[in-house]
Amino acid sequence: MAAKDELGRAGEARAAAHLTARGYEILDRNWRCPQGEIDIVAQIDGELCFVEVKTRRTELFGHPFEAIDERKRRRLWQLAYAWAHAHPEMSARRRIRLEAIGLIGPDAVTARLEHLVDLL
Repeated sequence: MAAKDELGRAGEARAAAHLTARGYEILDRNWRCPQGEIDIVAQIDGELCFVEVKTRRTELFGHPFEAIDERKRRRLWQLAYAWAHAHPEMSARRRIRLEAIGLIGPDAVTARLEHLVDLL
């Protein structure tokens, strides 16, 4: 596995631990469908949260959140609705929101973590 992929997986594990520590329940990780992949699906306070995780060693090429542009947000909404459609028993009559977690540092365990809630 490439070092980049290992960093990404470690970042997703750290993001899941961060969410769990804040009271989120992780429902799914790395869920795939023909349109793409959702990094983390979680719930808190009766809301479904679809979380995009971006991990970078440095900000040399920009902040991790800069990779989530309008096109990516539209795709994330499509993926969120696809997940909800595939899991009607878990998604009926629930508010859906997008979130993002960015990690910056050479090691995901010690990287700076930023969490955006309700990404529009």
